[in-house]
Amino acid sequence: MGTKKIIAICQSGGEFRTGDDGSLVYDGGEAYAVDVDHETRLDDLKQELAEMFQYSVDSMLIKYFLPGHRRTLISVSREKDLQRMVHFCEDSDQVEVFIVNGGMVAANAPEMSGSRSNMISISEAPVLPDTPLVTAQADDTIDIEMDMANQLNTDKTICLTKDEKNPTVAMQWQNTITGVNQRFSSFPEFRDALHKYSIAHGFTYKFKKNDSQRVSVVCKAEGCQWRIWASKVASTQLICIKKMVGIHTCEGTTLKAEHRAGRGWVGSIIKEKLKLSPNYKPRDIVADIEREYGVQLNYSQAWRAKGLAREQLHGSHKEAYSQLPFFCNKIIETNPGSVAKLTTKEDSSFHRLFVSFHASISGFERGCRPLIFLDSTPLNSKYQGVLLTATAADGDDGIFPVAFAIVDDETNDNWHYFILELRSAVSTSQQITFIANFQNGLKETLCEIYGGGCYHGYCLHYLAEKLNIDLKEPFSYEARRLMVQDLYAAATASKLDAFERCTESLKAISPEAYNWVIRSEPDHWANAFFAGSRYNHISSNFGQPFYGWLSDANELPITQIIDALRGKMMDLYYKRRVDSSQWETRLTPSMEEKLKSETAKAHSLQVSLLDAGTFEVRSESVDIVNVDHWDCSCKGWQITGLPCCHAIAVILGLGRDPYDFCSRYLTAESYHLTYSESISPVPNVEKPVTIESQEVEILVTPPPTRCPASRKKRKHGGSSDIIKRTLQCSNCKGLGHNKKTCRMAQEDNEEASEPVLLLTDVPREEELTDSFAV
Repeated sequence: MGTKKIIAICQSGGEFRTGDDGSLVYDGGEAYAVDVDHETRLDDLKQELAEMFQYSVDSMLIKYFLPGHRRTLISVSREKDLQRMVHFCEDSDQVEVFIVNGGMVAANAPEMSGSRSNMISISEAPVLPDTPLVTAQADDTIDIEMDMANQLNTDKTICLTKDEKNPTVAMQWQNTITGVNQRFSSFPEFRDALHKYSIAHGFTYKFKKNDSQRVSVVCKAEGCQWRIWASKVASTQLICIKKMVGIHTCEGTTLKAEHRAGRGWVGSIIKEKLKLSPNYKPRDIVADIEREYGVQLNYSQAWRAKGLAREQLHGSHKEAYSQLPFFCNKIIETNPGSVAKLTTKEDSSFHRLFVSFHASISGFERGCRPLIFLDSTPLNSKYQGVLLTATAADGDDGIFPVAFAIVDDETNDNWHYFILELRSAVSTSQQITFIANFQNGLKETLCEIYGGGCYHGYCLHYLAEKLNIDLKEPFSYEARRLMVQDLYAAATASKLDAFERCTESLKAISPEAYNWVIRSEPDHWANAFFAGSRYNHISSNFGQPFYGWLSDANELPITQIIDALRGKMMDLYYKRRVDSSQWETRLTPSMEEKLKSETAKAHSLQVSLLDAGTFEVRSESVDIVNVDHWDCSCKGWQITGLPCCHAIAVILGLGRDPYDFCSRYLTAESYHLTYSESISPVPNVEKPVTIESQEVEILVTPPPTRCPASRKKRKHGGSSDIIKRTLQCSNCKGLGHNKKTCRMAQEDNEEASEPVLLLTDVPREEELTDSFAV
């Protein structure tokens, strides 16, 4: 029988479910057939299965059911286990084998795991009169001789299982401590192995001695004899277990000791998950550790462990600040022409950092419209801070980062610093239009630094938010929505009469809102009055994708936040440079579509010559076009940079090409110039500070930590996100309260609870007569 082959149906990737009769059924996954016999070696079988399922040989577990018994899984971990499997299943000619990666099995499978009692129990098996109860230590080798199996009838099966107190993921740690003479390279390695061993076997321990020369450990349960002595091997760095009592004499209930959930151990466990999921939440860590290891954590333990794991993956937040001088030098060295300036306070703590790469500076100056969006967003890193950004729009209306800064707080002084550095880094002969709100002294700062060389367009999203907040009356949700809608319509109206119609509509809803709009300086936000060129952009949240890049880097050390942004910019510039090399149009794709749309409208328009260079164009309205000045009374040409349908009608009538009257910033050629330069990687971010050119070493410390009253994440949404529904009472239909706090309802309740009139309170007959007398 030794040479008889059995077909092993090997399955993995599915999950177990329990039938009504208590038997286990395996659903899903992949299945392969493998021949096995008594001559098959376990190592060879594991290697073949590892190649099939792409698993690691070291972490792979092999399990099977005994014939006719599908309630308990049997593990194959040694050569004798494999031989028994072949012997037990040779009469059926095939066996189902389940391959588990990393010790993980389905949550609803009754899997075997390490037992605190260190005993193996016989279950589901009648004990023969001449057969003693088989027991052994959990760490000892247990051999079931084949003649014992032969003594049993076919319907009597011995199933060796361990107490199922701990999750199966810890099974791989059962042999991290094997006994006397086991060696380790260091005490930390020994302590880590001991910690895992205790979790796998469900007990807790305490140190009697724990120094640089020896470690003595005992079970934490009172009176238990389990203990280990380990010490250094003379004249070496090796650690060796000298004595060990491996049998527990305590009762066997798993102790819940908090030291088992130390942040170092939890951090090492969750590190790989955190690498794949940077937003791994502490509450998920708590649930996963309890489910997989049987160790209970509280939220703060999980939070601290996450911080430690992040430091192990990405380095120390504190050390990152000390690396900033070196990092700034590396930016300039690897990207010549870039600007990277670090400012510290008098106590050498971090204050602010300005960064603008040469590719960004060159791209803006050579190919972008003179239009910059200023915005900010808070950081969630350990030492907090705020990211200030200056972004532009490329010829295809895509975001183009120009510069950014990380500052300790969003203050007037830090905004002044950022705009001053921006002015120094980016130069252009054109007047720049800025779109930003007017908080934090931005209005005064732009006027001071740029003087008359810039225009300041207020961010309309911020303006609408402020209108909604400043309105005192309890307007309904619908009324507030209509007011914001009218504000946006007034801002985008290109003519004065259209602007006035929108504001009059707003006045009909609320005179208060109308007065607020008139006092809000429409010359800074309404197309009918604004003197700058916004190219149809009215909100500073144009740079919203830039903040999306922070989602995976927001909690990283400061140097890695900067490098993550650099990497995103590098990839973006490269991708757009490659994609645009395939274009065959004169304009960028989005602008090409807009020009074609306007050209289609132009064919139905009537054009009349007024005088040299000036034309009247009739459609539903009458507009005046001056081709020489690139001007149309509808203002569409001036606002977008593309000729409107009225201008195109005139241009075509003159036999000219509309492409010759498009802004150069919207051409494919300018787009190529925008992305002609590349951003290079910045290597050795983690290298310590060594600046040869300076005699005194620069030491930058983190900014003081603080807990501000509110660090609400900045919303960068549209107008629909501004208005929240107002509370409306179901009793009186009033706004700003509910039925419970309604005054009218309270008055009704008071009337209903008035005392009953007594006989003495009823007026006499003569009094009634007097009261009704005429």
